[in-house]
Amino acid sequence: MKLIILTVLLILISSSVFTQEKSVEPFLPQIFSQFPNVRDIAISSEGDEIYFSVQSYTDEASLIVTAKKENNVWTIPEIASFSGKFFDIEPFLSSDGLTLFFASNRPLLKTDNRVNDFDIWYVKRENKNSEWSAPINIGPPINSKNNEFYPSIADNKNLYFTSDAPPSEGKDNIFFSRWDNGKYLPPVSLSDSINSTGYEFNAFIAPDESYIVFSGYQREDGLGSGDLYISYKISDGVWTKAKNLGEEINSDKMDYCPYIDTKTKTLYFTSKRSAVNNSGKGFNTLKDFLIEMKKYENGLSRIYKTTLK
Repeated sequence: MKLIILTVLLILISSSVFTQEKSVEPFLPQIFSQFPNVRDIAISSEGDEIYFSVQSYTDEASLIVTAKKENNVWTIPEIASFSGKFFDIEPFLSSDGLTLFFASNRPLLKTDNRVNDFDIWYVKRENKNSEWSAPINIGPPINSKNNEFYPSIADNKNLYFTSDAPPSEGKDNIFFSRWDNGKYLPPVSLSDSINSTGYEFNAFIAPDESYIVFSGYQREDGLGSGDLYISYKISDGVWTKAKNLGEEINSDKMDYCPYIDTKTKTLYFTSKRSAVNNSGKGFNTLKDFLIEMKKYENGLSRIYKTTLK
């Protein structure tokens, strides 16, 4: 009975996190519009540094790009020092900004140019003005012969990530690994309140682990090909049944790669939503057609944001 009461109270208190103050809007269109596809974003705790993935039109290439805010103006984006040669995606900054985790298919050995399965890697720096180290493979028990993606780290260093490794019950599932005495324990698949026999991926864990936001693909209650869902932590290993964030946030296209800035109460996410005119009226000129194609909401992967109460 106590567990039921606790669950209800937790949902009532925590659900306010996802009450919107504003509608979904483009984030930094002056930067992201220049790239074919932009997905996943990491923002420093001070809000003055961003890392994001840019990809070719059909995903043959992917690299991590960075920009800094100087005098309240964003610098011209540059390829991160550790990226550019292999398929790198999904950066995540530690709260102190001195470690950056990401997923990559780069080879394990510097002398090898053959691509690997996707693993979680990280780079470190002494301070925010220092250069990043060479990439370091996080190793077992996190990485395996299968694919590992989308690292998200809680303040206590517990790691949440996506993998298709056993005992995944679906195509992709979300796993958790506890940081204990300076090392990660063997990963555990999250409960069926979150995971299913389908695809669950791209999970953002709250810094205090009180909730998790993730992408679910073609679920029965889905609005598009992929939707953002939320689940609240009741106790270790026990989560509330995941809830669709609704049409205020999700579109009828793919919505994925959530990131929440808890200081500014802002949800950032990637979407392939489109506002291209398909009313049946057609186009009178090529100029009109090209204007539609160049909209931020044109079906390509773009970063969006919404303010939360």
